[in-house]
Amino acid sequence: MTAKNKWNLTPLYKGDTDPKLKSDLAKIKTAGLMLAARWRGHNDWLADPKILRQALDEYETWARELSTSGKAGFYLSLRLAQDENNNQLKALKTKVRDVAMVVGNELEFFTNRLSKLDRDEQERLLMAGELKPYRHFLERLFATGQYTLSEPEEKILTLKSAGSHERWVDMTSSFLAAESAVVLTPKGQKTRQPLSVISSLTSHRKKAVRDSAAVAFNQIIMRQALVAEHELNALLEDKKVNDELRGFKRPDAGRHLGDDIETATVDALLKAVSANFEIAQRYYKLKAKLLGVKKLKYYERNLPINRTTTTYHWSAAIKLVAQSLTQLDPEFGAIVKQFLDQGRFDVYPRSGKSSGAFCASNLLAQPVYVMLNHTNELRDVLTLAHEMGHAINYELMRKNCHALDFDTSLATAEVASTFMEDFVLERLIHKVGQRERLVLIMAKLNDDVSSIFRQVACYLFEQELHATYRLKGYLSKEEIGQIFKKHMRAYMGPAVEQTVGMAENWWVYWSHIRNHFYVYSYASGLLISKALQAKLRQDERFMEQIKEFLSAGMSASPETLFNRMRVDITDPKTWTQGLKEVELLLVEAENLTKKLDKK
Repeated sequence: MTAKNKWNLTPLYKGDTDPKLKSDLAKIKTAGLMLAARWRGHNDWLADPKILRQALDEYETWARELSTSGKAGFYLSLRLAQDENNNQLKALKTKVRDVAMVVGNELEFFTNRLSKLDRDEQERLLMAGELKPYRHFLERLFATGQYTLSEPEEKILTLKSAGSHERWVDMTSSFLAAESAVVLTPKGQKTRQPLSVISSLTSHRKKAVRDSAAVAFNQIIMRQALVAEHELNALLEDKKVNDELRGFKRPDAGRHLGDDIETATVDALLKAVSANFEIAQRYYKLKAKLLGVKKLKYYERNLPINRTTTTYHWSAAIKLVAQSLTQLDPEFGAIVKQFLDQGRFDVYPRSGKSSGAFCASNLLAQPVYVMLNHTNELRDVLTLAHEMGHAINYELMRKNCHALDFDTSLATAEVASTFMEDFVLERLIHKVGQRERLVLIMAKLNDDVSSIFRQVACYLFEQELHATYRLKGYLSKEEIGQIFKKHMRAYMGPAVEQTVGMAENWWVYWSHIRNHFYVYSYASGLLISKALQAKLRQDERFMEQIKEFLSAGMSASPETLFNRMRVDITDPKTWTQGLKEVELLLVEAENLTKKLDKK
């Protein structure tokens, strides 16, 4: 396999100046308007299952090939992730957004009218054999009906979404992407680096390097804190207005409805994890001991323990992940090879590129791409495995789902990613001696703590943030910082120093809080994946059920999908059992530390 370091986007367009990019916008608009014109003028499709099946088939074909933004919107999103401050791309993206709004508003009537049917009509349609392929799509629509506004009102909310939310987020993200600072490199030189590189250097093994990066990082986020204050208050106000218009009692209720999961289930997860914050605190205490310090600096939470110098260059990392996932299931390994051969990875950090990592999927007819910022660390290998979990999930869905089910609920979205990530690291752990084993277990625990305890602490921060805003009407950056610090301290405990500036301001950089109440899915996904891992260890034939789950998309609710595998997410014991597995791994790390100390 030959690594390709940047995306090959030619399956979408030949380049930014490809004339098809602009001409496709006209096609997207025309197709949307034609579909709307075909069904808007009459309502027989709302009463006759056979006619509704025809309407849904046409709607599905549109959603598969074009939707509201087609290839153009996907391409520009990917290119802007590569080059966040390219104004020409931003201008084109604005045109795509304008077309998407027009098309979305023209077709608003379709789902709106379906969602507003009375209960008897809903039940009749759900029982119709002709509509079986679309049954859960209809169930989801019917569930949203009581919170859906009239067609004109929904159009207004769509039209205002860019200015009231998206462009605020884009502004802060662009400002951060444009930032750079002079930092100390691992070779002892001082060079100017973009924020994405500086962020990775805050966890470097060399203290002088990470201290230099931490100072630079802190200065950058403090410079942008006032901007982020205004941005976040705008987002909080927009969310408040939307919730009041729709009649949601809780700021996170809309998230749960959209994710097809019961609020009580999420509350049970939050309660179980927050009641066990002591596990995370013990982990940080152990890490501080292994690093020979009384307390960890705030930015040292993700620091690997200094007992290995192993690095994982891209070629080694992709080979390791491909081999590990092939061992898990040959189809998984084949998907990794396909992504590599087709240039669907953007590998290294660079100025203007988005920070972090993600798996990008849009329409069923389009390829999936993976964004990385690989810096040769162990965590980069795990990030690759994580994002390939998402990619595998999408590729399996592609074979089994129609376009209206080609997606994942957030409650299930992180199961595949954390499952693959855990598997790759587990294979590494069992191939090494005690000292290296401790290093890898601590790395795995770091991921578990970040995915479960940190994300739940973030969710609780969001809950208090929205509640406090709705009480006060505006929050200063200092007030936001104090709420943030309170919840981060709760899970970190006394072994992590609440470094002045960074402890209060990290929220400036945390993009997930702009996608309100998204983060619970990391905890739910990892804890559920642990339950699946346990079942797979008991019976390797269980992999077929796991693949069926990964292929199901939105064809059933998360509760139904997990019940098919005999995993009850409504039972608090499911969450507690997953937490017990994390604690067992922590106990192993504590015992290994004692053994090695005696040598």
